[in-house]
Amino acid sequence: MEIRNVITFVRIAELQNFSKAASQLGYSQSAITMQMKQLEEELHTQLFDRIGRQVRLTQAGERLLPYALDILDAVRRAERVTQDPGEVTGRLRIGTAESLLISVLPPIIVEFGQLCPHVEVSTHTGLVADLFGMLQRNDIDILYFLDQKTNFPEWVKVTERPEAAFFVASAKSPLSGRKRISLERLLQEPFLLTEKGVSYRYAMEQILAADGIELRPFLETGNTDIITKMLLQNRGVSFLPEFVVRDYIRSGLLAELDTECPEICMWSQLVYHKNKYVTPQMEQFMELMRKYMGAAL
Repeated sequence: MEIRNVITFVRIAELQNFSKAASQLGYSQSAITMQMKQLEEELHTQLFDRIGRQVRLTQAGERLLPYALDILDAVRRAERVTQDPGEVTGRLRIGTAESLLISVLPPIIVEFGQLCPHVEVSTHTGLVADLFGMLQRNDIDILYFLDQKTNFPEWVKVTERPEAAFFVASAKSPLSGRKRISLERLLQEPFLLTEKGVSYRYAMEQILAADGIELRPFLETGNTDIITKMLLQNRGVSFLPEFVVRDYIRSGLLAELDTECPEICMWSQLVYHKNKYVTPQMEQFMELMRKYMGAAL
């Protein structure tokens, strides 16, 4: 059984498309068709059902897939033993939220670039539901997201950690330093919020809705840097994860508000699809994320 054919089998299973697999692997479509024909003849079974442009694993293909992934994992571990991280090549596609990309990932990506200078890194931001769709379609390799604690059988969770989220304002705000601020008083301030559907905003709005309160923000934007700059100018109140405003709170420029709202805890989580072939660059990035998320607990 040729490793090349196993790699092609796994990639077609990920993408459910022969032409996309050929493009990603750098083969012609006829070449990967021949590889799958060789593998099917060797195993004496059909691995894919091809109906028009749709490609689905047969039952035999589904049974083979976890073993194929084990084979490639063993190959990857053998490569890691003999290969210097600086020799790793290829690409790494990271899906994440804009707040995590701005506030958390930059030093990790810099360190990754120092370890694996020949890997091409790209980041893709969006709402969690959209990012999970990208992971399902193999448009991204790994997903780093913030949400309620989430576990699904089709995802492999690499690591996770709790993340506090709270109301925050300028240290010069009249609400700064006050105790047990009522939600009614809080809502008298202009609200600067991330766009609707962002996980931590949704969790906060659900709590308000339980009390019959509807929040009408002054500003909605997906860019937490814009929100932070307006908070620093004392232009309103926001609800943000602690990691977004940590440095400003420590320096005394922003303040966490003591409100009557129940505590809200989200989870930052790193996952990949269970059928994904874990490349050396993915393994290196995951190791950095384990170190970062463990150290920050």
